[in-house]
Amino acid sequence: MPDRTTTSSLPRASPPGDVAEEVLVVALIVILFPPLLIAFLLVMERVEEPLRRPTSQREVEDFLGSATAAEVGTLANSGIRRAMSRWRARRRGRARSAPRPVLTERAPGPSAPGPDAD
Repeated sequence: MPDRTTTSSLPRASPPGDVAEEVLVVALIVILFPPLLIAFLLVMERVEEPLRRPTSQREVEDFLGSATAAEVGTLANSGIRRAMSRWRARRRGRARSAPRPVLTERAPGPSAPGPDAD
């Protein structure tokens, strides 16, 4: 009968390339996981921020005054949040395509004489 204690106590030899590859993979996971998780959380924060912001009465009035038929249909079918998001997206697109007004400095008007004026 063979001695089982001597054969089972010997460590299995694995090729050195496999061990180095496993260590590299584990090191990459340990190094890359936290920054990737933080980046994901920051992206999700930017996605959730407009969803948490309540719709103001002024926005609803503007929406009802300038909504298209499709946006009103979205309001009836999907609710105020989705309709407002479509309306905001349309307004953002229109604002980007519209030329921005040129701002000029105000012309100096007549000023009151100061205390040091003679």
